[in-house]
Amino acid sequence: MIKRTIVISRKSYISHKDEQLLIKQEDDDPSVPIEDIGVVILEDHQSIITVSALNALMENNSVVIGCDAKHLPNAIMYPMSSNTLHTAVLKTQMNASAPLRKQLWQQTIKAKLINQAAVLGSRGVNAKPLELWAKKVRSGDQANLEGRGAAYYWKNVFNARTLEGFSKLGTKIDFSQQPFRGFIRDPEGDGPNSALNYGYAIVRAAMARAIVGSGLHPSIGLHHKNQYNAFCLADDLMEPYRPFVDLIVLDICEEQGIEISLTTENKKRLLSILSADTFVSDERKPLMLSLTATTASLVRCFAGETRKIVYPEVNP
Repeated sequence: MIKRTIVISRKSYISHKDEQLLIKQEDDDPSVPIEDIGVVILEDHQSIITVSALNALMENNSVVIGCDAKHLPNAIMYPMSSNTLHTAVLKTQMNASAPLRKQLWQQTIKAKLINQAAVLGSRGVNAKPLELWAKKVRSGDQANLEGRGAAYYWKNVFNARTLEGFSKLGTKIDFSQQPFRGFIRDPEGDGPNSALNYGYAIVRAAMARAIVGSGLHPSIGLHHKNQYNAFCLADDLMEPYRPFVDLIVLDICEEQGIEISLTTENKKRLLSILSADTFVSDERKPLMLSLTATTASLVRCFAGETRKIVYPEVNP
């Protein structure tokens, strides 16, 4: 079942009664069954949510995302455990050998490079370097082919050729302008960067939800080890999912121009990422279900039942 994403963008009083999330607003009082909710995004800083509502959401394995003054996600609340085998699964996660973690990271980077290549290929950009590097990734990615791939990918993904679809829409573009000569991925930047940040934050939160739902702990990563990062595993596993966000941002740029902003409509389009079609082992799944397929396969890897982690493929 696809869980719903609820966005609180104006002043609301959020409570819980009879397994319903009650959202009291100035001119409306909608309610949503708790069991249907996967993510709640709190954008409005004047809104109030009760502890009862938070507890009900956590018991349902929902994720609550808080936003900063710029309406960008900056905090995540997730349940401590929503899996009856949490202790057993956590033990296998903590005891996983270094060679296994390196092999799983190898598979993760390979899947990311393949999906990035698919994004570039969908826009007529030469994707052969990424395809070649994907084949050469070794255990632990010691050659840092992920970094090499990122440099090539960001140089090409938002350039003039990638955005040539503007001409089909009848929009006049001056390709000599600086924004079209080279895109720089900057987490603090505007335009496509802010849209990418928003989309990635949504996927990160949903991945954290899938991780705890499978009995894993989000802070124990395969590759990321920052002691100040509570979501190392989420950051690891979401890497092959980033290109799905990139596709949506590309679509928005092709329609609105490179200097896009996070309008309400654009946020809605980015939130739709969780229901976007993905292909896992030749089976079509919404992205939210693919996240669960990935975390469930990781549990099997840690248990010694398989050595292959499942990731979706971008198929524009």
